[in-house]
Amino acid sequence: MANTLGALMAEPEGSEFQRKMVFGLFMTLFIAGLLVYWTWGLMYDTWYPFDRGNIGVYTVYVPLIAFGIIGMLLYRKKPSGNKA
Repeated sequence: MANTLGALMAEPEGSEFQRKMVFGLFMTLFIAGLLVYWTWGLMYDTWYPFDRGNIGVYTVYVPLIAFGIIGMLLYRKKPSGNKA
């Protein structure tokens, strides 16, 4: 069983696998944040989260979206072009 998860992460090409997995996690956070905001807006028929009664949803979707964007920027694929 040479292709276990630990073996994949230990090999040089495994680091690419690990980068893709973490990138997928951060993309999931970003999409979840957008879905929370979108479904909340449709359910309660308001798109303004800064009202006193709606601030709870703001504290949920903003960190999801922020961590998703920051993580995707950190784990994006680096350009492979050689600068001469």
